[in-house]
Amino acid sequence: MSGFVVEPWRLRWETIDVDQLHRTESAFALANGHLGMRGSLDEGEPVGLPGTYLNGFYEEHSLPYAEAGYGYPEAGQTVVNVTDGKIMRLLVEDEPLDMRYGKAHTHHRTLDFRTGVLTRETEWESPTGRRVLVKTRRLVSFTQRAVAAIRYEVTPLEDTTQLVVQSDLLANEPIVSESRDPRVALALKSPLAGEFHWSEGYRAVLVHRTKESGLRMAAAMDHEIDANDGLRTEITCEDDLARLTIAADIAAGETLSVTKYLAYGWSAQRSAPALRAQAEAALAGARQTGWEGLLAEQEAFLDDFWEAADVEIDGDPALQQALRLALFHIAQAGARGESRAIPGKGLTGPGYDGHAFWDTETFVLPVLTYTMPDAARDALRWRHSTLEAARDRAEVLGKGGAAFPWRSINGAECSAYWPAGTAAFHVSADIADATARYLAATGDEDFDREYATELLVETARLWASLGHHDPHDGFRIDGVTGPDEYTAVVDNNVYTNLMAQKNLREALAACERNPGVAEALGVTDAEKSVWADAADRMHVPYDELLGVHPQAEAFTQHEEWDFENTPEDGYPLLLNYPYFELYRKQVVKQADLVLALHLRGDAFTPEEKARDFAYYEARTVRDSSLSAGTQAVMAAECGHLDLAYDYLAEAALTDLDDLHGNVKNGLHMASLAGAWQAVVAGLGGMRDHGGELTFAPRLPRGLSRVSFRMSFRGTRLRVEVTHDNATYHLVSGDPITTTHHGEPVEIGSSPVTLGIPPAPDNPTPQQPHGREPRRGARRAGESS
Repeated sequence: MSGFVVEPWRLRWETIDVDQLHRTESAFALANGHLGMRGSLDEGEPVGLPGTYLNGFYEEHSLPYAEAGYGYPEAGQTVVNVTDGKIMRLLVEDEPLDMRYGKAHTHHRTLDFRTGVLTRETEWESPTGRRVLVKTRRLVSFTQRAVAAIRYEVTPLEDTTQLVVQSDLLANEPIVSESRDPRVALALKSPLAGEFHWSEGYRAVLVHRTKESGLRMAAAMDHEIDANDGLRTEITCEDDLARLTIAADIAAGETLSVTKYLAYGWSAQRSAPALRAQAEAALAGARQTGWEGLLAEQEAFLDDFWEAADVEIDGDPALQQALRLALFHIAQAGARGESRAIPGKGLTGPGYDGHAFWDTETFVLPVLTYTMPDAARDALRWRHSTLEAARDRAEVLGKGGAAFPWRSINGAECSAYWPAGTAAFHVSADIADATARYLAATGDEDFDREYATELLVETARLWASLGHHDPHDGFRIDGVTGPDEYTAVVDNNVYTNLMAQKNLREALAACERNPGVAEALGVTDAEKSVWADAADRMHVPYDELLGVHPQAEAFTQHEEWDFENTPEDGYPLLLNYPYFELYRKQVVKQADLVLALHLRGDAFTPEEKARDFAYYEARTVRDSSLSAGTQAVMAAECGHLDLAYDYLAEAALTDLDDLHGNVKNGLHMASLAGAWQAVVAGLGGMRDHGGELTFAPRLPRGLSRVSFRMSFRGTRLRVEVTHDNATYHLVSGDPITTTHHGEPVEIGSSPVTLGIPPAPDNPTPQQPHGREPRRGARRAGESS
């Protein structure tokens, strides 16, 4: 099904397949955390779903409620498709190059993970027989965050040919919204109001403002043209369109080359002249660097990234490609976010309305923390910048501290469904967990003082006010939703309680490290005593009869779901069964208790992990892309290595094989990150409990070698695993001490090789009927 050619360092599609454009546009998307461009064809049409996005740039719309309620969020936020600068239309003797017409003798597109460049090569014959070779290259710069660039080259193959290239900036691009909410569709219909337009020579600038959210953006373009003396150009400009038209008669074998530089910026406060100046300054910088300079900067950036982050897999070429694609897109999502959110789809599409969820902190930030820590810091700084909104939300809910939103772009809650939105308070503990992990992995004392301690204190205050002491059970947290959205508004969700416990203890530790900050935040000894008591007495339910932890109180007493009689087309269940049925049955959408086994593995014994994993494996249907990576991690720890391998492949191939049927709306960042976790935390056995880095690697039968790189406290290391041994290499930095299957080891100037003990021998767990791991159509070694 994939259609992609399997190569270790590239993603390649060799035919046009107009009906598959929506998939290739997501996979071929380019971004840097600030600016994102879907991988649509240069000519603009045919197109699956056009898209250019600026991180944090959105439009508001009212939220729909059949019946209003106190505390419901009033406004929704939706990412806007901003001014499209990718478009480079070509006319060959008055005939537009359109891949639906004429004949493409050859056509392929390739995304290179080492250069960060999307290339396209097409030999096209027009309906009247004119043949041209079109080569394009496109990049979104990692080093100049406002900049993208395109090199567009056309060569007539037989006769002197009149070529016309139209290079556009196009605002309010027509898009058919698939939203079921008419308010969203209305908000996205021509969301940009023109405020300023200007053009001269080869340069143009458009400035627009959103109609409801009041955000302002600028897009600018400039060009370099290499052609013969007969070149003619004309530039025109209006509110929603700037166009440079280039005409030339090009002899057979000669080439018309156009380099297009683009710059984007946005602000909630700056004026139109200021944004215009910002975009033009970015263009000037790009022109000064030049096309070759931008290419060189891009490759140098990625050389450094891959030295810190590469994963090597021997025995499964398709998985190798998918893992590098995953890492590349995670880097694109976070590299230059610079105190902006990392949305659930990154900047690859409009899925989830461009919102950020807890996916960022729980799945994506661990990858960035150990491969690109500056990006993890910046993502946490965005959360800190939204603290005021989180405090306001907590106050509306009658609670203390900060209640971070379930889904948001600007920090305000914009989820209209309470049970799976506001009630999922665990997002605040997830942010605290990511904060503590970053601190332990980097030792960043400045961040600790300036941002982390306040994040940890305010989230601890939420738990102190949200829970209560009960003489029977200790400290309880009732009426919340854990990660599993098929079990909502429950008492004592184990994941939530254990993560809140860690949050409280991390806040206490931060106050000890930074007493001056704690004093400034008004933390008293009495408040710290409340936190310590709540953490020590945190209630964690346990079912003595079954010998497992219930996902939440009484979960194991619920009626079992009838998996045997659930048809294949009945999944995902939330689209085919009422929530009432889901909420009262033992059926799990995604890893919940099993996620607690991973992130709070220090709170369980190995025997408890094995029993809990088997119990929930039989009840988890994975109607969420978040689940497979976590199940891979715990399958590996419990000794089910072949099962871990299958879940790793499912997480990695979710988007390439479109396993959930929605890749047209963008890639699943959490699933891509989950694939990394499945390798490093699963097969590599990496854990960071208590801020201590440890490893316990093992391989499944289908792989002969796995190697991964990561950073810790400024040291870069590489771990190489075979069936018999693991070798620890110091790549750069100071020696570090860790453990290998519990045995202390110092990773220094000489590689250290240690044997791997046998895996635990636990009974093979069973999945629900028909919900075994899905590897899609691509099996190991296939190339389609």
